[in-house]
Amino acid sequence: MSPTALPAAGPEHGHVTFLGAGPGDPGLLTLRAVEALSNADVLIAEHDVLDVIRTHARQGVSVVPMDADSSSVSPPGTGTPQLTVVDGTSTTAAAPAAARDAAHLVMEAARGGRRVVRAVSGDPGLDTYAAEEMLACAAAGVSFEVVPGVAAAVGVPAYAGVPLRDAQGADVRFVDARTASGRCWTEVGASDGTVVVSTTLDSVAAAAGELVSAGRKPDTPMTVTVAGTTTRQRTWTATLGTIAQTLKQAKVLPSPDGGRPVIAVVGERSAAAQRDQLSWFESKPLFGWKVLVPRTKEQAVSLSDQLRSYGAVPHEVPTIAVEPPRTPQQMERAVKGLVTGRYEWIAFTSVNAVKAVREKFEEYGLDARAFAGIKVAAVGEQTAKALVDFGVKPDLVPSGEQSAAGLLEDWPPYDPVFDPIDRVFLPRADIATETLVAGLIELGWEVDDVTAYRTVRASPPPAETREAIKGGGFDAVLFTSSSTVRNLVGIAGKPHNVTVIACIGPATAKTAEEHGLRVDVMAPEPSVLKLAEALADFGLKRRAAALEAGDPVTRPSERRPGARRRRTTT
Repeated sequence: MSPTALPAAGPEHGHVTFLGAGPGDPGLLTLRAVEALSNADVLIAEHDVLDVIRTHARQGVSVVPMDADSSSVSPPGTGTPQLTVVDGTSTTAAAPAAARDAAHLVMEAARGGRRVVRAVSGDPGLDTYAAEEMLACAAAGVSFEVVPGVAAAVGVPAYAGVPLRDAQGADVRFVDARTASGRCWTEVGASDGTVVVSTTLDSVAAAAGELVSAGRKPDTPMTVTVAGTTTRQRTWTATLGTIAQTLKQAKVLPSPDGGRPVIAVVGERSAAAQRDQLSWFESKPLFGWKVLVPRTKEQAVSLSDQLRSYGAVPHEVPTIAVEPPRTPQQMERAVKGLVTGRYEWIAFTSVNAVKAVREKFEEYGLDARAFAGIKVAAVGEQTAKALVDFGVKPDLVPSGEQSAAGLLEDWPPYDPVFDPIDRVFLPRADIATETLVAGLIELGWEVDDVTAYRTVRASPPPAETREAIKGGGFDAVLFTSSSTVRNLVGIAGKPHNVTVIACIGPATAKTAEEHGLRVDVMAPEPSVLKLAEALADFGLKRRAAALEAGDPVTRPSERRPGARRRRTTT
């Protein structure tokens, strides 16, 4: 068995994996962690950890969330875990947990040979009290393993741009301020090495005071990072003597959120000059920007992934719902024609068209092999990707503009010598323009223009989202078509004037302006990926201008009245 192979669960006691979920960024999960999650029968974790690991769990896995006061994340005796089991059919069964602790929950979940993943924030050996649960499993004969995670004390400084060691080397000490003894403070205070302190926002100044009392100089550099490795991360640079004043001037404290955990790094490596060069995460062009993506969920995935790479927080709001055509007979005849050799070409102008044809294929028991002998065209990269996922490699994708016009630029004219059939199947939306049909006819082709799906206005988003749109809670909104402008305004209202408006092209920009919106960004070419790039470039220039002027780097939403005040209390 390889060192990373999953051990078999015992027939009676099951098996428990104590898994480190890292400090918050889902991308920091290890390959081993993902493997364990995909094989789990039961997940046990606090709610914030569940958000990190859930996407890697198989469908139907039971979930045992634990409240924020659980003894597994707080010093023993400060809370009681609450057990709620949610299965794959969304039925919920509650069990009284007044006399139970986390170890009992873990062992109970493992009964009957089930695989249990006990996921914790950070690393099981450094960030939590998981050792007590492991000892309980060992005493009860329940087999277990440990999958290390990225510890907060290591991962957060890396994301804050504060290396803990360099070529000169240094002592690195880790201190948990909640449990540190006087002797511990004396030892780290006497050292000239780097000290990483796990504490809370309202206890940072007290920890700094302990270090100064123990012998550290008040002018020793110090960084404090809250919500590390997430897009809510924020870091302050000061010294042991000035950190209290720095947090006060930044209006961070006093605050009801003073109990939020932070990682503080003390030592020369956290000096402001060095961090200015190494702060790679918070300096991303759209760091922390809440960006509205008004597209269907399937279409928004790749765009949202790209926005995340720029540090943004995408919020997908469907503005269009896709429904089958009112009269499906035309589509059924066309799909049968594909099989019987009626067409030379099939042209896909959207991901939804691919989906509509694929669903009809599955209805008839067909697969990608039915495209044999037929040339396939795709209007752009995303449509081509959807075809490849279906098992079809398109023969034609525009070399220039990704649009109907761009497709026509590269489409060959009908040649009766080389083209045995002169007919093109064009499955499309009910509201599509006639540009492609007219162009193909002009090139000598016969076109079966078939309504494959209908687009209707989606239902309004939740009230909270509508309020954020109208109240300036979003930093930017990306409009990928004129219909997304009209539909978003129709179902949710007009975006606030502080929100950056980015449009995919001139036609979309014109529609936005007709609705009273100021267009700030326009893609250099009609591509959603280029649109995201253009917004990132806008954010980068905006950040550079603020730094050059000596102003703090803020998000557009922080410019609205009262935004700063509300941000410090959330």
